[in-house]
Amino acid sequence: MASATSLTTLEDEVNCPICQDILREPVTIDCGHNFCRGCLTRYCEIPGPGPGEQPTCPLCKDPFCPGGLRPNWQLASVVENIEKLKLAPPSGLEEDLCEEHEEKIYFFCEDDEKQLCVKCREALEHRTHTVRFLKDAADPYREQIHSCLESLKNERENIQGIQSRGDQRIRILLTQVATKRKRVISEFEHMCQFLERQQYLILTQLEELDGDILKQKNEFESLVQSEISRFNALISELEEKLKHPERKLLKDIRSTLFRCETRKCKKPEAVSPDLGERIRDFPQQALQLQREMKMFLDNTWICFLPPLLIYWVIFEKLLFELDYEPAHIFLDPQTSHPKLLLSEDHQRAQFSYKWQTSPDSPQRFDRAICVLAQVGFVGGRHTWVVTVDLAYGGSCTMGVVSQNVRRKGELRLRPEEGIWALRLAWGFVSALGSFPTRLSLEENPKQIRVSLDYEVGWVTFSNATTQEPIYTFTASFTGKIFPFFGLWGRGSSFSLSP
Repeated sequence: MASATSLTTLEDEVNCPICQDILREPVTIDCGHNFCRGCLTRYCEIPGPGPGEQPTCPLCKDPFCPGGLRPNWQLASVVENIEKLKLAPPSGLEEDLCEEHEEKIYFFCEDDEKQLCVKCREALEHRTHTVRFLKDAADPYREQIHSCLESLKNERENIQGIQSRGDQRIRILLTQVATKRKRVISEFEHMCQFLERQQYLILTQLEELDGDILKQKNEFESLVQSEISRFNALISELEEKLKHPERKLLKDIRSTLFRCETRKCKKPEAVSPDLGERIRDFPQQALQLQREMKMFLDNTWICFLPPLLIYWVIFEKLLFELDYEPAHIFLDPQTSHPKLLLSEDHQRAQFSYKWQTSPDSPQRFDRAICVLAQVGFVGGRHTWVVTVDLAYGGSCTMGVVSQNVRRKGELRLRPEEGIWALRLAWGFVSALGSFPTRLSLEENPKQIRVSLDYEVGWVTFSNATTQEPIYTFTASFTGKIFPFFGLWGRGSSFSLSP
């Protein structure tokens, strides 16, 4: 009795003040109090009384830094030993005896989820129930546990994959921002006082972007670690369950499996679309400065033109380096639908109701009137311009597709099928997402610039004449990505240029 009382006292000492349960992955904060890592993480996610204020300890209300959590390994070892003592059967008692009849337990009632001795088996309340021997009853549940473990491990691998891709995106974005900052500094150092104020403003914006990326990086890592901890706890629970004999394995087995089977991972996003748009559209913010410089040059005395023209050339070079690499696109006749007429230089296509004599092949589209570029991309930042000429209510589709996109039968134009595309029709423009989105534009562009940033996962469409952005898809690319084009309508055509 004294031993049981001591164990209960020890359990009270290692309880989490938040969940009132035994500590899981105990961590210590600045004031010295201990909490479950998961409980404290969720507590820190609750908005505070004011923006930017540090969270306070749930016990003493002293402020602490969420990033300064220290794992308490000694306390974790104490918790582990207490749990082992709780699992150990009391000395001098038979573990597999029925509490009511003190007979050895042989059976398991499927209907009541109870373990039965011979006398319990013959009782009236169990005569019509499904009763099996312990081993026969436990085997199907073991299979379910193995299946559930496999599913949970797959989910954990998925979230770890998301973490890896998210970290890669963050590194690329930080590198791009750092490169832009260095180029802006090196070029603007040689410009006159007219540009000094503009330099300061642009650098300030880059510093804000850098800080926002690092902030989202911390939030992303915290959420990913929280998800991994949840799945680690479930996997540990099931692995521990498998070590138990049949009687303990079958205890609360259905509720345990239900909790594990219904637990799906949250798939966090490393970079928010809003932040991505701000980084991607940063070169556009310099267009106002470009217009001011041109106006300044147009109104400057001839004696001042030579040095200022030098600065102008430097500035044009800066804008070009911050943009994408022009790509020379050629259409692939091996993939072209028979209703498309390709020019001899493979840079122009026209729709025709008359089918061309084209040999059938696995690479050729047979129902969707589409064509791919001859060369795809496995990295880098590339851009090309599509000049569209629509007649009689036709339409033109453009974008990028994955290498294994469907070539035969019906083709559904959406990201889930490996297609990120924009449709330009007579009178409207639509982004072909999971659900097509009709875009509100002041005028339908005749020249569309398509820009691909493979590592970050952006497919950006903009008006090639006015440089105004139209739409951006965000994806995680794997394998080769090909420029993609579709055409419909008598007399409709498109041509390509870098």
